[in-house]
Amino acid sequence: MSSKIPSSFSFPPPEDGSCDVLFIAGEHSGDEQAARMVDRLSELNPELNICALGGRALARRGVQVLFDMTKFSVVGLVEVLKNLSSFKALLRGITEWIRTYKPKAVCFVDYPGFNLHLASILKKEGLSVKGGGNIKLLYYISPQIWAWKARRRFKMAETLDALAVIFPFETKCYEDTSLKVDFVGHPFLSKEYESKVYYDKNSPMLFLPGSREIAVGRIFPIMLETLRLMENEEAVVPYPGKGILKVLEGVLKKYPDVSSRVHLRKISDEGRIGAKAVLMSSGTISLSACLEAIPGAIVYRANPLTYIVGRMLVSIKYLGISNILLDRPAWPEFIQGAAKPKAIADRMRECLENPEVIAAAQNDAGLLRGKLSAKNEFDAATWLIKNML
Repeated sequence: MSSKIPSSFSFPPPEDGSCDVLFIAGEHSGDEQAARMVDRLSELNPELNICALGGRALARRGVQVLFDMTKFSVVGLVEVLKNLSSFKALLRGITEWIRTYKPKAVCFVDYPGFNLHLASILKKEGLSVKGGGNIKLLYYISPQIWAWKARRRFKMAETLDALAVIFPFETKCYEDTSLKVDFVGHPFLSKEYESKVYYDKNSPMLFLPGSREIAVGRIFPIMLETLRLMENEEAVVPYPGKGILKVLEGVLKKYPDVSSRVHLRKISDEGRIGAKAVLMSSGTISLSACLEAIPGAIVYRANPLTYIVGRMLVSIKYLGISNILLDRPAWPEFIQGAAKPKAIADRMRECLENPEVIAAAQNDAGLLRGKLSAKNEFDAATWLIKNML
């Protein structure tokens, strides 16, 4: 984290006097997903008054952002424990705002560790429908209960009114609960979405170290060490905001021999980013790169304690969602101790030089699109309006 979370919070009232929907998106990816939903909501019901605890993407849509949650996202057990008191203060501030201004619905977007805890508080305080109040609690983008903490689904059924999932297999994960669950298709396949990246054999490589500062600080050095082994190659590194930029620049100072071959680019800048290969963490934009048929690999390194605990709890074969969906390592994964620059560099050279690897990425992208398409154009915004009634 670039700075400490304040010890207390007081948020402004709704600018329009009332709030129909309060979005809560704690990360850059969730902020983007919520913003795309707002685009569609403006078509379906332009009279909705929307407020948010989110980030810049929602603000650009004209939404009143009460607080920029994305500045303070953390990742991993150790980091959460370090900031526990601050998160408790944030929860109290949000709860008080909801109690005071009573939105018709709260739409949580991803960020399960925080959002599910807040949902439980709203029930306990008697504010939500399932707590005896009038506020609907809606959740968009399911936590990965198919990977770990599967029993959360029962608590979710006790607190939430509806859940929208973006992967088709997720509806089955909740079949033994009373929770109403709908598959709404993946937002990357919606008409409102334009991928920020695309395949171009004449462009540099693409590095996607993530959108969380702590994770970027661990993963970006591995990428630079890989680039060091690939003479004459260059890489574009998109970043979402100043916090991530500061981390990237700080790491780059330690690698002066390759810094001239690295081009930092703000994600919101005009134009899409072409790439002939991608080296990525397991974040949301990584799936976009796979859907765009960019060959590459996944690299990830966490705090050692976080990794050890995670391996004890997680029950999936792959880290990347594309590999999970395809049930094979279509984009090879170099995780923790296996994240060795030489092995990664060998894979990246294959992505640049081997026609079969390039063709395989194109085929796998088509398979992914088929799996992630919703039927009957039942999208997230339609789901939200339906469940607010």
